[in-house]
Amino acid sequence: MKVFRYIFIYRRLLLIVFTPLILLPLPIILHTKEAECAYTLFIIAVFWLTEALPLSVTALLPGLLFPLFGIMSSKKVASAYFKDFHLLLIGVICLATSIEKWNLHKRIALKMVLMVGVNPAWLTLGFMCSTAFLSMWLSNTSTAAMVMPIVEAVAQQIISAEAQVKATQTTYFGGSTNHGLEMEECVDGHETNEQNEKTKPVPGQSNDAENISNKVELEKNPVTGTKYPTKKDHMMCKLMCLCITYSSTVGGLTTITGTSTNLIFAEHFNVRYPNCRCINFGSWFLLSFPAAVIILFLSWIWLQWLFLGFDFKEMFKCGKTKTDEQEAYADVIKQEYKKLGPISYQEIITLVLFFVMALLWFSRDPGFVSGWSELFYKYPGFATDSTVALLIGLLFFLIPAQKLTKTTPTGEIVAFDYSPLITWKEFQSVMPWDIAILVGGGFALADGCEESGLSMWIGNKLSPLGSLPVWLIILISSLLVTSLTEVASNAATITLLLPILSPLAEAIHLNPLYILIPSTLCTSFAFLLPVANPSNAIVFSYGHLKVMDMVKAGLGVNIVGVAVVMLGTFTWMVPLFDLHTYPSWAPTVGNGTMP
Repeated sequence: MKVFRYIFIYRRLLLIVFTPLILLPLPIILHTKEAECAYTLFIIAVFWLTEALPLSVTALLPGLLFPLFGIMSSKKVASAYFKDFHLLLIGVICLATSIEKWNLHKRIALKMVLMVGVNPAWLTLGFMCSTAFLSMWLSNTSTAAMVMPIVEAVAQQIISAEAQVKATQTTYFGGSTNHGLEMEECVDGHETNEQNEKTKPVPGQSNDAENISNKVELEKNPVTGTKYPTKKDHMMCKLMCLCITYSSTVGGLTTITGTSTNLIFAEHFNVRYPNCRCINFGSWFLLSFPAAVIILFLSWIWLQWLFLGFDFKEMFKCGKTKTDEQEAYADVIKQEYKKLGPISYQEIITLVLFFVMALLWFSRDPGFVSGWSELFYKYPGFATDSTVALLIGLLFFLIPAQKLTKTTPTGEIVAFDYSPLITWKEFQSVMPWDIAILVGGGFALADGCEESGLSMWIGNKLSPLGSLPVWLIILISSLLVTSLTEVASNAATITLLLPILSPLAEAIHLNPLYILIPSTLCTSFAFLLPVANPSNAIVFSYGHLKVMDMVKAGLGVNIVGVAVVMLGTFTWMVPLFDLHTYPSWAPTVGNGTMP
């Protein structure tokens, strides 16, 4: 038993040691550049899938192995780790830092929820829309972390309202209604133990909220021991949690900067096919926005039906008195919005820069009209989306946000300097350096596959797939990435598969976008498990959900997502990129077979 215990304890170390040893015959026996690159690829794939090493550490392996195998020089590998993508990421993170620092995200989220009303179904849709909108510009993880405290406050208010109604009806309890809950500023210190979540109030609540929690505790069902007064309350909490994580993922689909997988695809595509110049902020938004809207709407219907039922009569009723629960929902949201006070100068400047960045992205090269990039006609293709992101990002370090003051020996308070909208220290705390290294490793891996000839070899071996119908090839690749991304990181999945899918499309003489776009979109569909992506883990940590809740709900959303992506691929995306035609910017493979 001790042996098995030691194996379990040091399983990651054993995997790291034995994986290269087991695969070692591949480069030794074949002794070709393709085999040596495949050896590196297999090791990285195993480490990424099992997370035996941190993802970003594994991403450094091409820098070690490619020079040793003579595939690429160390200098050339190193240059692959910093691309145009990284400049775009830096500019976007500057915007995200300012939005988080000045609480603009809370104002947007609360305002959008207030606009849709307090009916439970519409309230859920309001949370989904606001979360999806924020996720277009911020990372999915940070969006879920920002919005969940608001949702938890509303969920706790539901339970409090239920307790108050029962207290009034049975006259067992007295006191006034709790009119609001303090909202957590972040979820970093949130208790992840489900049992603790069921017995403790949300950190940061007022004394009144604690009293309400105690009353709810007295209302527990003596058989089940649950903290929820009714099953409907529990279902509502589950629904709200899942809506946040799913909508944060769906919202990230709509912009190139919305999620790391989109950025990785855009950079890989632009490097592999430099003559295309068809993937930019505007074109990506046009292809993904309709899909995201449809997925969001159908997911809302699915989740609403799964947990609360879908009563159209109740949803669209007019002129009827609000229930106590609905009054409670409205009350907590209004109170939280009031706490923000009037919009500040810093929020206004951040909002203006946000709209300017979006406008410049859309107008750079819209496609249907000439964009501002035509002003630099002498240098076509030089200015990209990262140019815009850097321009706006630098302004966040320049524009004054507030004066810095000090007290003189005489007691006088004088201004001696100013503080910009964000500081470098604040930017560093938000910047995902691990993602930057991970993506760089993916670029290095893709370059190694090209240099060694492995990409061409894979493409030639996959060319018989050209005999299959196009829709079946796309469906198989979409289901493959959707399944793989449930157990591996989204970024690692897309980084691993792009160098394989691109030569596949070329080998069967199919427009590469036909396979790459749906595969990239489906890579984000990690809905089934709490460990599938960080936003799932964040909402799961609040203790309202069980794993089977997420599996049942996520399976439906996965099916909806793949179906909508397939629909879009064969409808509105076709004229956008002329998908039925093999483009001139893609290389021609000699033995490719027409589908």
